[in-house]
Amino acid sequence: MTVTALGNNDLSTRTAGVRSSVRPRFVARPLLYGALVLCALLTLLPFLWVISGSLRSLDEIRSDPGAWLPQHVTLDNFVRLFKTEGFGQFMGNSVVVAAIVVIGNIVAASAAGYALAKLDFAGKRLAFGTVMVAMMVPFTAVFVPQFVITVDMGLADTLAGIALPSVAMPLSVFIMRQYASSIPEELLEAARIDGAGEFRIFFRIFLPLAGPAVATITIMSFLASWNYFIWPLIVAQSTSSYTLPVGLAATSQAAAHVTDYGLMLAGAIVVMLPVLILFLFLQRYFVQGISGSGMR
Repeated sequence: MTVTALGNNDLSTRTAGVRSSVRPRFVARPLLYGALVLCALLTLLPFLWVISGSLRSLDEIRSDPGAWLPQHVTLDNFVRLFKTEGFGQFMGNSVVVAAIVVIGNIVAASAAGYALAKLDFAGKRLAFGTVMVAMMVPFTAVFVPQFVITVDMGLADTLAGIALPSVAMPLSVFIMRQYASSIPEELLEAARIDGAGEFRIFFRIFLPLAGPAVATITIMSFLASWNYFIWPLIVAQSTSSYTLPVGLAATSQAAAHVTDYGLMLAGAIVVMLPVLILFLFLQRYFVQGISGSGMR
């Protein structure tokens, strides 16, 4: 009887312990989800206001700027945007600049990241240290010398002059180097033993495995180049070289120096859409690339 009683007491104690451990988890999970939903809503509020503002007339925006819902939904802002003189050229310029920056970052960062992670050469640590230092230098510190070099090379007022300074961003090199470091060395050594050269290993083995890192670089470099404003504003000295953000800022204030907020908000929607679409297609690889590069 005593043994049975002790056994029952043991069982009841364990059951109570399990219940007490389950209860905090059961309570904490809804609280966590609620906090995440709240953070998501706070993050989306500015975007929702931009969407709402783009569907309102200019008079309605000026009369009640803080309204969240339009009284009369209209697409007039988008119609005027697409009819704006030079809009097609601004869009085409942005696409060209973004393509140059994305392709340049993929090629340069992949080669540099592979070399810094998997090859031994003199000055390797110095080269990687230079990349790390370049990541910490603010754009304002190199803005003037970068502009002087661009002018001396005859690239002012050209799309190449806008794109070339960002074709090998230090952050892209760092991400690719970190991802390359996670690839087993034995896999590459096996290919070398079979007689494969470094170029063949790079193109046939490394690049297919580095898909998530390439997707990460694609999203980040596209986002940076697509949202360029200050640099294209300085380098592009004529409207023929304006990118979309610069062109929209110029045309929205063209009428008697009065800001057309409806046109600006509609333009913001158009500028955001390509980035959102690209991220939706590559988000799974983007998360894998960030995880594999150690940027957690």
